[in-house]
Amino acid sequence: MKRAICPGSFDPLHLGHCSVIRRAARLFDEVVVAVSTNPHKTHRFTEQERIALVREVFADEPGVVVEPLESGLIADYAQRREAVALVKGLRNGADYDYELPMAIMNRSLTGVETVFLPGEPSLLHVSSSLVMEVAALGGDVSSFVPPQVLHAIRTR
Repeated sequence: MKRAICPGSFDPLHLGHCSVIRRAARLFDEVVVAVSTNPHKTHRFTEQERIALVREVFADEPGVVVEPLESGLIADYAQRREAVALVKGLRNGADYDYELPMAIMNRSLTGVETVFLPGEPSLLHVSSSLVMEVAALGGDVSSFVPPQVLHAIRTR
């Protein structure tokens, strides 16, 4: 079985994330969406809330598994999960410049490859932080997030 890991904080999950995860699910037998908690970020949703939302969105996709990302190196986590690749979505050159050194480091640590998937052109401007900023200021983010996430944002 070819397993890939799609790591991220998904705070909140948006349609750009969903596109990358669904496309990865067509390339691999299983995609583990590993929900992380970044200590350098202020999270709007708890880890358990984020996991529940991602699970709800992908409930009908048997090749997608959602779990918390264990602490430590992503390369070690991928090795423990017997993943052949990490999957990362790229919106622009800045994303590539940020992700490339990590991809090389992860490969040098455990041999895990990183697969970069270009973002959906219509969603290249979407980020979790921008979604939450627009929503906090009363803007309509319904075209950027799945319905389950929109409901969670509105009832927050």
